[in-house]
Amino acid sequence: MRSAIAAALSVLVAGLFAASPAWAQRKAEPGAFDYYILSLSWSPTYCARDRNGPDPDQCGERKYGFVVHGLWPQYTDGSYPATCTRDRNVPKAVVDQTMPVMPSVGLMMHQWRKHGTCSGLNATDYFAKLRAAAAKVAIPDPLKTPGPTVPAIQVERLFLEANPGLTAEGVAVVCSRRDVSEVRVCLNKDLGFMNCGQKVVDRCRDRDAALSAEVAPAQPRTFNAVPATPALPPAPAAAPAPASAPAR
Repeated sequence: MRSAIAAALSVLVAGLFAASPAWAQRKAEPGAFDYYILSLSWSPTYCARDRNGPDPDQCGERKYGFVVHGLWPQYTDGSYPATCTRDRNVPKAVVDQTMPVMPSVGLMMHQWRKHGTCSGLNATDYFAKLRAAAAKVAIPDPLKTPGPTVPAIQVERLFLEANPGLTAEGVAVVCSRRDVSEVRVCLNKDLGFMNCGQKVVDRCRDRDAALSAEVAPAQPRTFNAVPATPALPPAPAAAPAPASAPAR
C-alpha cells in the first residue's frame, strides 16, 4: 500500500511540474526576461518607513528626493526572476560611479544580488545599464528636491509631461499608506519606454495620497484592552528572526 501511495504521489508531483507555467521553469536563467522596471524611490518616505531603519548613506544630512531604488528584470505575466547566480561582488569603482543616482552601498549590494544577477550582465555592465536608465527618465522639475506637497495623481502627470514617449500604461505610482513612496517606469531591454506588463499598476488607494517632504514614521498598531485570561505556561524561547531585506 505504501509503495502504491508513493508511486501515485510521484506521478502527481511530476504532473504538477509538467503543468507549471513557462516563467516558473526559466525563473533562474540570467538574461531570460521580458523587460525592465526602473524603480525610483522617494527618499523622504523611504527613510521614514524603512523597516530596517534609516540607511546612513541615503538618509543622512543631505535631503534626497527621487533616487534609483533598482533596475529590475521583469516578466510580462507579472512575475520576475530573483537571485539567479551566486555572484556577490560589486567593484568599488562601480559603487563610486553609481552613488550619485543610488546613494546607498547596502542597497546596491542587495539590488545586485537579487535583481542584477538575473540581467545576464556582469556587475559593471549592469550598473552602467542602471545609470543609463536613470539618465533616460527625467525627474520633473517640481519633484527634483523635497518641497511642496504634490497629490499622487499629479505625480504621474508630471512624469508624463517631463518624458515625451512615456504613457500612462508605462508608469505606476506606488504609495506607503497615504504617502507616495515610489514611481516605476517600464523600459524595454534597449531602455525605450513601453507599456508595463501585468500587475504593474498604481498603488495609491487613498484619495488624499501625496508626495511630501515630511513623512511621519510608521506607528505601531494599538488594540483595545481585552479581559485578562488565565496564565499559561511559558513557551520555549524562539530563535531570533533574521534581519529582513527590502521586498524588492
